[in-house]
This record gives sequence, C-alpha cells and structure tokens, in this order.
Amino acid sequence: MARLEAPAKQKTVPIIDLGLPEEEAATQIREACTGSGFFYVSNHGVSESLVDDTFEQQRELFHLPIAEKMAMLQNENNRGYTPFQEETLDPVHQTHGDTKEGFYFGREVAADSPESKKPLHGPNQWPNPQLMPRYREVTWQYYEALYGLGMRLLRLLALSLGLPAPYFAPMFDRPMVTLRPLHYSGEVSDPGAGVFGAGAHTDYGMLTILATDDTPGLQIWTGPDLTSGSAPNSSNGASGGGREGSSAGDEGTTVAAAGGRWCDVEPIPGTFIINLGDMLERWTNGRYRSTLHRVLNTTGRERYSIAFFFEPNFEAEVAVLPVCCGPDDPPRYPPTTAGQHLLDRYAATHAGYHGPVKQGHEKQQHLQ
Repeated sequence: MARLEAPAKQKTVPIIDLGLPEEEAATQIREACTGSGFFYVSNHGVSESLVDDTFEQQRELFHLPIAEKMAMLQNENNRGYTPFQEETLDPVHQTHGDTKEGFYFGREVAADSPESKKPLHGPNQWPNPQLMPRYREVTWQYYEALYGLGMRLLRLLALSLGLPAPYFAPMFDRPMVTLRPLHYSGEVSDPGAGVFGAGAHTDYGMLTILATDDTPGLQIWTGPDLTSGSAPNSSNGASGGGREGSSAGDEGTTVAAAGGRWCDVEPIPGTFIINLGDMLERWTNGRYRSTLHRVLNTTGRERYSIAFFFEPNFEAEVAVLPVCCGPDDPPRYPPTTAGQHLLDRYAATHAGYHGPVKQGHEKQQHLQ
C-alpha cells in the first residue's frame, strides 16, 4: 500500500451562523466562496431530531436485502439504487468504482405529467412500505426541510454577488433537487492502488448540502486549481483533469510538489457542510470555486452521509452573470443549460445511467 501523507486539519472551512442578519451572513459566504468553496452552516433551522430520524431510516434502507434494493435499481430518470462500485468519480485514477452504494430521490413528478417527458424527471422509487413503513414520510420531511434551507442559501448567494436577494428564485420553481443517501463500506482506501470511498471530483450543480455521521472521510483539495496539470496523481505528480469532472490522486510527497494538499473536513454536530458546484462556478466566471473533494476511508468503519444536490430548473440558462465579467474579464465559459450540463456529467460517471444525453430528446427515444 502506498504511503498516505497525513492530510492537513482543515482551517479554511468557516462556520457561518445563519442566525446573523442576511447582509452579514452574505459577506461571510462571499469570503468562503472565493476561498475554499466549502463552509459549514449553523442555526440552519432544520431540527436535529429530524436529521437523526432521517439517518436512522437511511441505515435501515441500506440494510434491506440486496434483492429489495436491486428492485429499485437506478432508472433513466436518475431515481433509484446505485450498487457498490457503480459510480466512478475519478476514472483516470480509480481501478474500480467508489466503495459506496447509494440512492437517488428527486422532486416527485407524476408519470402521467407532461413534465415527466423531460430527462431526469419522473416518479421516485420507494422501498416497500411493508418493510419500511416510515421511510417515505420521514425522508420527504427531510427533503422539504432542506429545500427550504436551499432557498435561504440562494438569497444569501445572490446578496453576496451584489444581486437582489430573489435573483435566483425564478430558476428554482421547478428545480432538479436530488436527495442522495450514501453508505460507504468499511474497506480502507488505498489511493496508490486506485481505491477510494469516492474518487476526487467537483460537484456538478449549484449547491450541495451535506449531512454526515461522525465518521471522518471527506477531504478537499487546497492549493492551485486543477486546470493546468498542477494536481498530483500516483504516477507522475500531475493531473490533466479539467474543472468539470476534475480528478486527482494523492501519493506522498507529490502533494507538496504540486503546491497544495488534501485537508480533512471534519464532522461538526449541528451543522451542514455546504459546497459549490460547477454550475455556480460557471455563473460567476470562476470567482466562486467549485472545489475538488473526495472521500477516503482511513478508519475501517462504515460511513453514512446524505447529500442534497440543489440544482436549477432543467431549462435554466447557465451563462456568466454580468456582475462577474467585464472588458478586462470576459466570460470564460460558454452558455449552457442546467439540464444539459447534468446529463453530460451523469453519462460520464455512472455506469448504470442509460437515459438521454441530449436536452430536448424525449426519454422514450433512449430506453435501453
């Protein structure tokens, strides 16, 4: 097993009190977004009892027999079960998929709704209520609570950019919001052998709201952005990954040579971990950072987390904001749409995703 350099203890991920006046909280968020791209939030308004109950339901879900989980296998709507090693977030450096299993639950869209014809839209796949009678109720209460938190964060992000607080709200009236419970196995990670709990990656969308149990594992890359071969990997100390789907390994002294290092983001009770995705980096012309992160198992313990991916409406245009560009700083990213951006990323990282790959193509044309 390759030597694993001890990661730095994270000092660059601030805790932001959402009980502060909006303008003060927005100023702190701006500092975090132009810094590490990660921050914690406290006084967020989501009850600890709901968080605890939701985690208990997710543990029970993952302990179902494999046949029950496979009956909910991820479908073309990107809803359902993803088995161990199905997702490979860092294909350049991983020898097999992530040592985790998960589920996707999205905004509930009826199968007979016109909206269900869009890619990534449709009904959820829920566990058998006879086996898990409280699962759907508890999980949906959590989903709605985090949706409310996400809308609060959108206001603060807008203010942090000098925009009116409601600026992003019209782009989130029919959002692609996804709840992703995750269960990491007890397999110890070995970056030198290409084994990761979750390979190094940037998140695809706008915001991620993450809850974790008390088992550590999340790490973020601090140092140069991975756009010019500056990140370490296991063979030569350099990675060629771009911003979208960026990846990096980590083997010993190559970290120092690259001018950066991996830093732990420790679980802090009563908080959520917030990080920015590639869409927000595009919108802000790179001023706000979508930061590379990964999960390493160094304890040999299982780990549970719940990611809440807060993404805009499928048709929302993602183009550089006028407040983030000018004559001396032209747009660095071409316009796209939120839907097309996510379709591209799911197709690249999920072996089990067989849905459409082009926005505007109806799902029936791509059934496998």
